Amino acid sequence: MDAQTCRLIVLDREVGSMTEFKQILGRGTRVHEDTKKYYFTLVDFRKATNHFADPDFDGEPVQIYEPGEDDPVTPPDDVPPTVEGEDAIPPQPSEDETMVDGYPPPDITLPPSVAEPPAKYYIKGKPVTVLAERVEYLDDNGKLVTESLRDYSRKAIRQHYASLDDFLRRWQAAERKEAIIEELAEEGLLLDPPLEEVGTDLDPFDLICHIAFDQPPLTRRDRANNVRKRDVFTQYGPLARAVLEALLTKYQDEGMVTGLDNTRILDIPPFNAMGTPIQLIKPFGSRAGFERAVHVLQAALYQESA
Repeated sequence: MDAQTCRLIVLDREVGSMTEFKQILGRGTRVHEDTKKYYFTLVDFRKATNHFADPDFDGEPVQIYEPGEDDPVTPPDDVPPTVEGEDAIPPQPSEDETMVDGYPPPDITLPPSVAEPPAKYYIKGKPVTVLAERVEYLDDNGKLVTESLRDYSRKAIRQHYASLDDFLRRWQAAERKEAIIEELAEEGLLLDPPLEEVGTDLDPFDLICHIAFDQPPLTRRDRANNVRKRDVFTQYGPLARAVLEALLTKYQDEGMVTGLDNTRILDIPPFNAMGTPIQLIKPFGSRAGFERAVHVLQAALYQESA
């Protein structure tokens, strides 16, 4: 379950895969501003946190501190870094940052329209490019399996949906498309890594169909333009059509396929410049009418795939 307010993770089984370990940690690293959730607690009964010492986790440690019997648990400020160079200096908050429990605010992933360029990687000072990634995990017999990220994703999806028809029926039947994404996450499959590998503007539906069932994908822009060509919103008035067009553009530009029927979306740009949430919902008759219209929009996006 993708619970943004997860504050406690307890490990009571072996976690042999670094990928699985990072996915487990990902449940806790989600920031939730509304509840002031900026950190989480990890309780480990199976020494899975030994993965933190693996250089493959995030590189060599900046500092190794082994306190004596009477020494404090946290290292004093005068303990020098383990490695030299600028990369070894712990990040310090800028003047406009607020410290939270002694830590600077975490980085928050922004939408593609405002996100920073992807990080660059260097080895011995020279830039390198990631050409391929592989996944390692233990199968049911405890055997270490190594395969490409794409093959791992394909296998995980097809264990959940035996055929393309199975997946299409589930997708079309789900009013909340995020429920399907949550189901796959519970199986240990997060869609962001394979999406980065594919490297195109696909939404979760096309990504799954492409990597698991070898279907030719459509980009989000292609799907949005197909809806515009069919002009499926003629029954609505001008303001309602403007709201639906703004939702369609948000899907096209930012990849939003989930949460479009949440009325809280009407509090953010560009909707807040069009009117208040109450004013924007009124042309649909009611909140339920707004949600039905959004579900029609979502169905229209995937009409040709049914």
